[in-house]
Amino acid sequence: MNTSKWTVAADHAGSNPAITVAAELRKVEDKLAQLLNSRETLIAEICRYLVNAGGKRLRPTFVLLVYRACGGSDKRLNDAIDTAIAMELIHSATLLHDDIIDAGTIRRGKPSAFKLYGLGPSLVAGDYLFARAFELCGRFEENLVRTAAQACVLLTEGEVMEGRMRRNAQVTLEDYLGVISRKTASLFRAGAEVAAQLAGDQGKAAAMGRLGDAFGLAFQMIDDLLDILGPEEKIGKPVGSDLRAGIPSLPVVLGVERDSRLSGLLHAEAGVDGLGFERALELLRSPDVVDRARALALDQVAIARDALSGLKPSPYRDSLAVLIEEQVYREL
Repeated sequence: MNTSKWTVAADHAGSNPAITVAAELRKVEDKLAQLLNSRETLIAEICRYLVNAGGKRLRPTFVLLVYRACGGSDKRLNDAIDTAIAMELIHSATLLHDDIIDAGTIRRGKPSAFKLYGLGPSLVAGDYLFARAFELCGRFEENLVRTAAQACVLLTEGEVMEGRMRRNAQVTLEDYLGVISRKTASLFRAGAEVAAQLAGDQGKAAAMGRLGDAFGLAFQMIDDLLDILGPEEKIGKPVGSDLRAGIPSLPVVLGVERDSRLSGLLHAEAGVDGLGFERALELLRSPDVVDRARALALDQVAIARDALSGLKPSPYRDSLAVLIEEQVYREL
């Protein structure tokens, strides 16, 4: 596929694709703020602390752009907004639970909710966010609710798969893709499919699902790269957090494949630390590893571009193209 037209579209769509759906995103923020309320003030405090801590609202932006790009009118706009909010709530719930599982102390450059509030309150707050998400989606058609529920099933499976593969130097690229397809891409895929169906374009739902899947995979691959490249003030967490935790991120999988010295470092039960950690980072930052990881992300971008080509030209399609390109070039 000729990519030049996407470059041109990106140049003319502005630097912030969210501007195209700014009015819709304001409604997302207003309703999201209401949904974080709880009769138990501690739950509300934890939820607000996480959700208002500087997230970029990538998932709501993506869902709303897909909805509009598929021809979605104001008729079901409120449903699309609720879908966008539900995706953000589910994502936020998984962040709370992830920090519990990983004993994570930093999130978005601030102390994590787990660090501030402890295990029990953070766990309950995550459950609360999940419940709020399905409160929004529960009134939708059965097939749409099933799509969202299936994404949550895949999220939980991906989390367990990742845990099973920690500190395992035998993890393959196929294993890694299986994890991130469930843990990250499933939510983008579900959001895109539901958005297309709400827009009334049933024929585009499968293509938008492929778009969401590719977008989510590319996003996670670049996120994994940023984990080893930093800097900390940009990524909002200590550089090499996944490496320290023994998580089989993309650079780790590719690095072990390339250099057997990493296998011994990763297999250590205590994880890499001190000089071992610095040496591991050095090996993972080699041009071969970084370039291959980025090439794999670009392969997913090409799939996403192809899915976009079936949509009618519009500012929303152009903004989706910008959003896709941004994932590969952010801070690298």
